[in-house]
Amino acid sequence: MEQFWVSTGYYPLPLRVEVAFMRLAPLKGLWIPLKRLLLMVFAAVTMFATAIAPPAYAQSPAAEAIGSESFVAAAVRQVGPAVVRIDTEKTITRQARDPLYEDPFLRDFFGAMPRQPQEELLRGQGSGFIIDNTGNILTNAHVVNGADRVVVTLKDGRSFDAIVEGFDEVTDLAVVKIDDGEDDVLPVATLGDSDRIEVGDWAIAVGNPLGLDNTVTLGIVSTLKRTSSSVGIPGKRLEFIQTDAAINPGNSGGPLVNQRGEVIGINTAIRADAMGIGFAIPINKAKEIKDMLARGETVAHPYIGVQIANLTPEQAKINNADINSGMYLPEVYGVLVIRVLEGTPAADAGLRRGDVIVQVNGTSIRSADGLQVKVENTPIGDALELKIQRGDRLQTVQVKTAELHEQAE
Repeated sequence: MEQFWVSTGYYPLPLRVEVAFMRLAPLKGLWIPLKRLLLMVFAAVTMFATAIAPPAYAQSPAAEAIGSESFVAAAVRQVGPAVVRIDTEKTITRQARDPLYEDPFLRDFFGAMPRQPQEELLRGQGSGFIIDNTGNILTNAHVVNGADRVVVTLKDGRSFDAIVEGFDEVTDLAVVKIDDGEDDVLPVATLGDSDRIEVGDWAIAVGNPLGLDNTVTLGIVSTLKRTSSSVGIPGKRLEFIQTDAAINPGNSGGPLVNQRGEVIGINTAIRADAMGIGFAIPINKAKEIKDMLARGETVAHPYIGVQIANLTPEQAKINNADINSGMYLPEVYGVLVIRVLEGTPAADAGLRRGDVIVQVNGTSIRSADGLQVKVENTPIGDALELKIQRGDRLQTVQVKTAELHEQAE
């Protein structure tokens, strides 16, 4: 053993002492008690040194953060006071049903009896957030549209009757206003820049889901520019922020916030079949029209009057191979016209069902969403040059955009 430790050139203190004592022949009889004593002393010194040494985790940056405020708490503290609950009431009239006259025998005996109208009060709830000191509040159009009464409740418990100043169904945005009747400065949410967010950024949803006031959920931005058609609401013209932050009924109209407490979106859409997926309208879209809505103005939306779908050569081949197919489709990439609405610019320009739009203003087009963006960005009354393929023929048509609300009326 002595030769082993000497040959290695290194051995711990107790063994070095042991080797020294083993070389002292006269003290050989005392070796066993001394060895035990040395081991006890070494153990005691080691325990004492460990006890007085500071814990290693005390020097860790992560450990130093324990007990300090998280960025979520800081963000919510900044935006939370400006988030409100919106309660709505709407009275509708239904034809009352009398079970007595649902019996076929009595109905035949007495004849058709007029049903008495019956009023029913419907209540709804959503969220919103204050955007200026005058009391303007941004929310979803579907939260307040058609309501007979709108009540806004602040986080501090104060409630006010609100006025719907304006709404836009196409973008699902609305502005309501409260008047606190006092000189107190209302809490205002800071609006961020939704063009600067990236996939993977933090996303904090604040609102009143399922009637549970002042609820906060945390997630990330899952993806950007998710089209309304892909979400399952083709009647809108939006590109959503997708997030995995929990969004439930009652969150609609509330803010989606970044890590700095700035509003980057308005929580709005939930897919019924989705698990952990929510959607928010980018705040920059709201910035474009919020002042118009606050003034009660109508937001203009250009349209041409067609129902459309994506088309690929493979889809066209499948259709053409079906002997029961109602039409022959060109086997090309483009946007298929499924229906042309009567009295619209598309009808006036001569577009027909089965036409395939392959170019817009000289640029190739492959998706219905892409065509919709082109139309939306064209001023009302301006013409779009569409190159269409009808059967085996290519032709060009000019289609002028019109105001969407005019058709709705």
